[in-house]
Amino acid sequence: MANAYSAPKTLLVLGDSLSAEYGLARGTGWVALLEQRLKTQNNTTQVVNASISGETTSGGRARLPALLARHHPDVVLIELGANDGLRGLPVAAAEANLRAMGEAVKQAGAQVVLVGMRMPPNYGRDYADKFSALYARLGKEWKAPLVPFMFAGVPDQPQFFQADRMHPTAIAHPTILNNIWPQLAPLLKAK
Repeated sequence: MANAYSAPKTLLVLGDSLSAEYGLARGTGWVALLEQRLKTQNNTTQVVNASISGETTSGGRARLPALLARHHPDVVLIELGANDGLRGLPVAAAEANLRAMGEAVKQAGAQVVLVGMRMPPNYGRDYADKFSALYARLGKEWKAPLVPFMFAGVPDQPQFFQADRMHPTAIAHPTILNNIWPQLAPLLKAK
């Protein structure tokens, strides 16, 4: 029987198409696989996937206050920035938006998990380096768990990508979850 000391936690996933199952059958993306894993471990964490394909850091920043008020999450996983980078938006703008989201999460009494993004090499080394460094810097400043790169072990596997060569196939999502899990799991233990 549950009591006040074992109340389930709520995880809010704020992401883009990489977390919204773009091009996949429902239930095959990493967030759905996370829910399945939690159930097999008898972990009653409620997972709210508020990810939207095409989302940018500015869109996430605009939507976050209402999501925090509605769901009162204990943990917020922010997986945003890829679309900012792919559009060549200034790194400083993405940083300002991510900072605002981190502050909003902190003020709501929740813990942030930040998922780092990397840009393809064709965006230029300077831009790609600055973009990647942004996540490491914020994670360190916030003393927040950082997933350095959710695609670790994925880019060298052509079968792990859809025809657009940007979005992962369903067979890549267990690897993605395994990259995120070590940073997320400790925060989802019962209260």
